[in-house]
Amino acid sequence: MMWIDTIIVIVCIVGLWVGGSWIVDSAARIARKVGMSELVIGLTIVAIGTSAPEFAVTVAAALAGSADISVGNVVGSNIFNLGFILGGVALIAGIPTSRKLVQRDGGMLIATTLLLLFLLRDLRLTALEGMLLFSVLIGYVGYLIIRRDGGDSAEELPDGDFRWLDIPMIIGGIVLIVTSGHFLVESASTIARHFGLSEWVIGVTIVAAGTSAPELATSLMGVLRGKHGISIGNLIGSDLFNLLGVLGLAAMISPLAVESAAFGSLLLLSALVMAVVLMMRTGWRLSRLEGGLLIAVNLVRWVADFGIF
Repeated sequence: MMWIDTIIVIVCIVGLWVGGSWIVDSAARIARKVGMSELVIGLTIVAIGTSAPEFAVTVAAALAGSADISVGNVVGSNIFNLGFILGGVALIAGIPTSRKLVQRDGGMLIATTLLLLFLLRDLRLTALEGMLLFSVLIGYVGYLIIRRDGGDSAEELPDGDFRWLDIPMIIGGIVLIVTSGHFLVESASTIARHFGLSEWVIGVTIVAAGTSAPELATSLMGVLRGKHGISIGNLIGSDLFNLLGVLGLAAMISPLAVESAAFGSLLLLSALVMAVVLMMRTGWRLSRLEGGLLIAVNLVRWVADFGIF
């Protein structure tokens, strides 16, 4: 029944949020306990934790043969991160940027998005292409670790010392995320078919917004604590991990084929990424006006995807 699938989607989104939080908090405390640096924790443990929902849903969709939800989730999550979340944070208070953030991380995000656009020109992402994406991620993270430079807006790590409860919390978080991701894909697909919407539309909108819950939580926490600069670095890092790590691994597990609408959304993502980096460069600040513009672009994109026009 329709209302049951709707409830399942909502419950699964909450499950993804809670599971991601458990993994991030507990893994960071365990990493500190074994002597890992803040830099390595932020680049690996926390990055993987906040992208765990995207990974669970993307892989579950790929294994279920729903490639449109798989790729749509990653593309939609990145657009949602840069549009609604980053735009919303900038609208609340302008975000200062830096030359390093713009030239290195922003430049890397542009190059990665254009690379994905090139690889999906035939609407397919093969295992070899997925391996290429994942290799780029390993190279980038390796470069940052060797340079011992995590950027100007490092991930805000949870406080507290290691507790033995952290180990079962990580296991529980993984189980919760994998289970939630599986049922979210199934129910979202059912809803899409009921309303005559394509799986791509559901993946690039509803599912994408749901799996962006950890990034949304982190950004809102940054706003509430007056640490607005955290958000932009985290969102760019999350987008890089989604494109290279999540999509790369999903394609390696099961080659992906998407519908033609995917290329249009990828073009929009490419344009949005370049616009965001340009906005970051002007005055080395993302202003409230620019934040409002990002939100407006994402709203128009949602309306267009749902076919309201």
